[in-house]
Amino acid sequence: MKITTVIFDLDGTLLDTLGDLTDAVNYALTAYEMPQRSIDEIRQFVGNGIRRLMQRAVPNGEKNPDFEAVFSTFRSYYDVHCNDKTKPYEGIMELIDALKERNTRLAIVSNKVDSAVQTLNKRYFPQIAVAVGDREELRRKPAPDSVFTAMNALGAKRAETLYVGDSEVDIETAQNAGIKCASVLWGFRNREQLTKSGAQILLEQPLELLEILDHEII
Repeated sequence: MKITTVIFDLDGTLLDTLGDLTDAVNYALTAYEMPQRSIDEIRQFVGNGIRRLMQRAVPNGEKNPDFEAVFSTFRSYYDVHCNDKTKPYEGIMELIDALKERNTRLAIVSNKVDSAVQTLNKRYFPQIAVAVGDREELRRKPAPDSVFTAMNALGAKRAETLYVGDSEVDIETAQNAGIKCASVLWGFRNREQLTKSGAQILLEQPLELLEILDHEII
């Protein structure tokens, strides 16, 4: 069946946000005299929302007596600096434009705090009308709540919807939502990690998605 709706993850799929996330984490850690984390460590920590990111970054996680203060510092800093280094991956803007020309319904679904999702969506992808971030009333991915919220807003059918993401969380999210999934290789996980997580469709560069949709390979 033809795909009429494509839902994208944000971090590691549409946008390279790793630099800003790393800076915000290390700003908060340094403020409380904790050891900094490398960009490669942050790459592996992301995917389950910012609280889980900080649980992994802070020594002893939530058991650390300063955890909540560090987490609050991170959030305050990132809210202001979420767009200092962030940029779309090469080929993403061309992909979005091509999908819009085909009248494909588009949405963004992310575990990133909703305020940051809305800020980045408006800055880079104003042509994508539906963007759903981490909200109190919705369970985070891999629960399907945010995907269903986006699908309902678009009037999308499961059989005609494709989810595109860069992590094992995205693969599980698509499975839980009962929709197809394509995994990208330019994000925060490598081919081996994605394959072990059950990835069946792998994209090496954004415009490959158009070929897959054209040939109805999914």
